[in-house]
Amino acid sequence: MKKYGVILLTLLVLILGVASGAGAQDKKTYIVGIDGDYYPFSYIDENGNPAGFDVESIKWIAQEMGFEVKIVPIAWDGIIPALLAKKIDMIYSGMTVTEERKEKVDFTDVYWVVNQAIATKEEANWTLEDFLAGKCSVGTQRGCSAAMWVEDNLVKTGVLTEDKLKLYDNFPLAVTDLLNGRVETVIMDEPVISKAIAGKPLKTIGVISTGEEYAIAVRKEDTELKALLNEGLKRLMSSPYWEELIEKYEMK
Repeated sequence: MKKYGVILLTLLVLILGVASGAGAQDKKTYIVGIDGDYYPFSYIDENGNPAGFDVESIKWIAQEMGFEVKIVPIAWDGIIPALLAKKIDMIYSGMTVTEERKEKVDFTDVYWVVNQAIATKEEANWTLEDFLAGKCSVGTQRGCSAAMWVEDNLVKTGVLTEDKLKLYDNFPLAVTDLLNGRVETVIMDEPVISKAIAGKPLKTIGVISTGEEYAIAVRKEDTELKALLNEGLKRLMSSPYWEELIEKYEMK
């Protein structure tokens, strides 16, 4: 009897192992598109791995809601086309909700709100008033809400000439050109500016209160995914881990 008991126990362990393995394999995997140069929200760390406030957030949500994620960095100006082409399933990377973007994609509930900040060299005499008057050249990331703000409020109104707005594939390139004197100011979301100029001979000269709302972008037809993410965001933002992330990335 003891022999048969051991056999039965072994079979039971094997069955449970297969069942649990099948359950793990049955989990849906969603591909998450991020900007790989958008610290502190999303970036590639020194080991080549996706990291950041948004990256850790979606990993927590995935575990909480029972799905898997694969995180892929994509050039920002091509990230919505990648979503529409079904190369990725969502964009979770500090994306501002705009009317223009809402024509193409759908958004979850808002999880963060930011304003735009302007930075220049420490020794420069540029002021926020100079920036708003179009007196200095401006650098920022192509396709981002900062670029949209400058184009809508300064270029299209004739305050800033088009040749004074320089657009880059990512924001660190704009900061490099600021340091090298190729542009006189840069503009980007306030948390990104704070981290980008830390330890460099740069300073913030002002903040424009734009009240931009961050949310996760999904395809319009993916209503179930949107509902899943909204529930995940709700749970995350009411959990202690949310405050831990805010403190870790010095968001306030």
